Formats: sequence, C-alpha cells, structure tokens
Amino acid sequence: MPSSDSGGTRIRRRKLIGAVVVTSGMMQIEVSTHEREVLLRGLRYVRSSIILELREPTKYDTYRRSMDLDEIQMLCQRLESSDPQLAAGL
Repeated sequence: MPSSDSGGTRIRRRKLIGAVVVTSGMMQIEVSTHEREVLLRGLRYVRSSIILELREPTKYDTYRRSMDLDEIQMLCQRLESSDPQLAAGL
C-alpha cells in the first residue's frame, strides 16, 4: 500500500478497492468494561515502573519521563471517563 504524508495526515491507497483512506493517527476501538479495567491496570503498572526507575536521569530523561507520565495520566483519565457509571458519579 503506497502512502504519503501530508502535514501529519497519512493518506493510504488500497490496491484492491482503489479507495483513498485518510487517517489522522487516531484509532478507535471498542472494549468491554473488563477490558477497560485491564487496560487501566496495565497503564498504572507502566506509570509505576516509570516513577520507580532507578538511575541518574539526564535533563532529557527527566523531560521524557515527565511527558510519558503526562500521556499515561491523560489516557487513564480518558478511559476512566468512558465508564458511564463513573461519569454519572455512581
């Protein structure tokens, strides 16, 4: 599948159909409540491993670590807010 990059938007041409598919790097998936909890548990585990990393960080490492933790936190919040019971305050 040939693809080109035009300002962050990937354009893919499918040979079989001939259609042009434009994606912005976003992916949507449907997960069950149990699967969502498993994802959240995994993200929390990864966050803990980043926080507990034992080594003398460089300035770049500190910045990267902070950015990684922020991304994990935002993803956790998005997954948590996708729970209808949590959103309803139950």
